[in-house]
Amino acid sequence: MSGPVRTIGATGLKAALHDGGEIALLDAREEVPFDARHLLMAACVPLSRLELLADACVPRRSARVVWCDDGEGLAQRAALRMVSLGYTDVSVLAGGIAAWEAAAFRIYSGVHVPSKAFAEVVEHKAGTPWITAEELKALIDSKVDIALFDSRSYEEFHGNSIPTAISVPGAELVYRFADLVRSPETMVVVNCGGRTRSIIGAQSLINAGVPNKVVSLKNGTQAWHLAGFPILKGSTARPPAVSPAGQAAAQAAADRVAKRFSIARIDPATLARWQADSAGRMLYVFDVRTPEEYAAGHIPGMKNVPGGQLVQETDRHAATWGARVVLVDDDGVRAVMTAHWMKQMGWDIAAMTVDMRADGRETGPWTPRVLGLDGLAVPAIGAATLHERAQAGAVSIVDVDWSRDYRDGHIPGAWWGIRSRLAEIVPKLPPSDSVVFTSADGILAKLAAADLKKTASVPAFALDGGTAAWREAGYPLERGAARMATAPDDIRARAREQTENVEEAMRAYLSWEIALADQMATDDDQRFRILAGQRL
Repeated sequence: MSGPVRTIGATGLKAALHDGGEIALLDAREEVPFDARHLLMAACVPLSRLELLADACVPRRSARVVWCDDGEGLAQRAALRMVSLGYTDVSVLAGGIAAWEAAAFRIYSGVHVPSKAFAEVVEHKAGTPWITAEELKALIDSKVDIALFDSRSYEEFHGNSIPTAISVPGAELVYRFADLVRSPETMVVVNCGGRTRSIIGAQSLINAGVPNKVVSLKNGTQAWHLAGFPILKGSTARPPAVSPAGQAAAQAAADRVAKRFSIARIDPATLARWQADSAGRMLYVFDVRTPEEYAAGHIPGMKNVPGGQLVQETDRHAATWGARVVLVDDDGVRAVMTAHWMKQMGWDIAAMTVDMRADGRETGPWTPRVLGLDGLAVPAIGAATLHERAQAGAVSIVDVDWSRDYRDGHIPGAWWGIRSRLAEIVPKLPPSDSVVFTSADGILAKLAAADLKKTASVPAFALDGGTAAWREAGYPLERGAARMATAPDDIRARAREQTENVEEAMRAYLSWEIALADQMATDDDQRFRILAGQRL
């Protein structure tokens, strides 16, 4: 397809979001500008990584897709590229998000807003109880019988946590509860970094009918930090393996939740029928177990997103609103507990239990299908050859992967830049006889080299195996943020990651989260259907 793609006006897009059909609203900008202002229902799918994200975010090629930006022209480029990859119903929001705003429709800041707003509405509707950081500190100091569960990913917990906490990521809470909490008198506190997973985690236990008093930690580890209490780095406290008795108790709790929230449970034959109809109806299938369990054995083609993370950042994984979603586990607990939240978020959801010991034929982590690689003729260069040529000063190296990873360690002398901004990068490179692109595994580098071949006469290569191959060959890495050819706006820094005014950033973030509940009360695009969480 050449020339301009179809456009849709702001009022037309508003109608499309309410017509009952499937729609993927994608924002082609990087995460930092997306964070500053965007549409509520938009998913951040940067043009620079489109081929890496499109298939998983929008698996059906005939899906209705609308691209938007803030007037940078990225949406037009993304739409054209998506059409070249086989998508057939692609439009661009005319006038970008400024036109949406001019039509008196609301603009949001932040990332994963639907998920975070959902948690705020849950707390408001369900009356999820909470305690403050000061109250928690007093309970810990007085050695009251409490259990403190951190519901974030293990990686986040390991980076910073509250002393005495145990890592129990969201969907694991009900699954592991009976083994971790032996007495009904134990008070249970659920925390995360801020608010979302604290609220959802605590309310999950309440919805599951545990006999204990359960509360969320208001404002999470950020509140703990702001109160001046010590943060623990490097904790490895994790639950033991689930016992047969613990699993039986968890399955009974999940059965109660499934009945109360009318969660459909399907068998493999039903999933097969839905997969056969995937040309007419979008279907996402997520394995919601832990990454370790998934790597040990899973069904080919199922993407791994642990349940707590799926609720926390649904827009990242399921960009098509109105799609059908199937959640899979091997225990009958985590899929149901995740599904009962996604159903209340407005998704058409079902849960399925699979015997992974018998059917989990594939091992290792999930890897996305990258589009646009078939038939891509890009010359590769090995790490040893690149090292030799770099020593001689005969080559310019450009790293197009995450800016954070570049700062943590990159090939000495390499420049960094965002792939979609090659026109900015190339003029800044020193004179050389060729340009070699690198990325973590070399895939994004190959796409960047192909892009440059279309617009410049300089020879372009991709480092075979990427920076990982360089590292495996034993060559040194350089740290720091030197030679940044474009603005590093690909990753939004969390409040704790700010280089200055950390406490101010934390307070601003927490205020932003809390304000979402009121905004949802007057936004007709959100699809939440909250069932208040009285105890069973």
